[in-house]
Amino acid sequence: MDIFQVFLGLSVLSGFLMAFNLGANDVANAMASAVGARAISVKQAIFIAGILNFVGAVFFGSHVTATISKGIINPGFITNPKLFMIGMFASLISAALWVFIATLTALPVSSTHSIIGSILGFGIVAGGPNVVNWKVLGGVVLSWIISPFFAATISFIVFTLIRRNILMREKFVEHTIFWVPIWIVLTCALVILSFFYKTPFGKKMGLPISVSLGLVLLLGTIIYIASRIWVSKFIRNIEQRDKCVEEVFRKIQIGTSCYVAMSQGANDVANAIGPVVAVYSLAKYHAILPKVEIPTFFLALGGLGIATGIMFFGKKVIATVGEKITTLTNTRGFAVDFGTATTVLLASNMGLPVSTTHSAVGGVVGVGMARGFSAVDFGVLIKIIIYWVLTVPIAAFTSIFIFQLLKWTLLG
Repeated sequence: MDIFQVFLGLSVLSGFLMAFNLGANDVANAMASAVGARAISVKQAIFIAGILNFVGAVFFGSHVTATISKGIINPGFITNPKLFMIGMFASLISAALWVFIATLTALPVSSTHSIIGSILGFGIVAGGPNVVNWKVLGGVVLSWIISPFFAATISFIVFTLIRRNILMREKFVEHTIFWVPIWIVLTCALVILSFFYKTPFGKKMGLPISVSLGLVLLLGTIIYIASRIWVSKFIRNIEQRDKCVEEVFRKIQIGTSCYVAMSQGANDVANAIGPVVAVYSLAKYHAILPKVEIPTFFLALGGLGIATGIMFFGKKVIATVGEKITTLTNTRGFAVDFGTATTVLLASNMGLPVSTTHSAVGGVVGVGMARGFSAVDFGVLIKIIIYWVLTVPIAAFTSIFIFQLLKWTLLG
């Protein structure tokens, strides 16, 4: 058995470990607001997220990947395949360790930024400064500001509109029947467009924007009529109007959380499996290929790892994002989900590198700010921001250490 086969086996195990930690930390992106708003219990969230992340990874995840350098480095500058293989393995271990540490401290970090930082670290050592795409790296740094700010702004506006147009109105029934179906249609439109243009499966369909918008318009009309009938029947107890509105948004929020969980599995599985596939291509072809076909087994392994991580450690970060930053209700939780999904969809299609983790936290802060500064626990928020800033450098230096150790041990 040659060194390529050995590292392939080790990388498969490391990929599972990375997927495990990814699931444990990133589940908060989909389920924290729903749990914090008491739309579902922690056990329900873990069960639902585990299944939908696995389904998203296996059936909607990308079956073809660039050699998962995330565009942060140019593999062409690293001419020795063995160095690249060792580097990818070191990146997996480094990123997994950092996400695991963050999970143990119950703080949300970006798995995408963790793997980017790790690849950046070994890339500089193996190929020199010129190997780095500094423009892409600058975009990653910029996303620390863009993601939470966009999501916070949108969530702030959405919750303010709901409160002003529904919760604070005297003619409660009429305003609920009028506005809730509109929010349902907007949410469904967001989910449909996100599926077409954010998930690998949807991108593969390659639908023109005119076709997508036509489908959204057609389905939106049907959904509006159906939801207006449903809301009219549902809103009966005028005496407990706040409870009625929250219950309506609870049902919507469960749907949005389920979609985010499935989308998360489809998009984020590449963070764990991409480097494994890079090592797989080296073991099979002894060359660094620009595009690699991903065996379904690897996607299933990533999906299983994500689901397992959610089951064992998912509740820790869910509690931080969903309960410790600010108090959430179903209307507030809906605003968070809407702001997060809108940010990721719009920014991704504008070519801006955004983090779902950062967007989710930003959305929670935005909803909290809609009720004043005192509604947000800035102590928890500052700790989260510190971890965000540390993610890339710590992952990079850890990756460099592991890479150098393996290089000296195996290659001299």
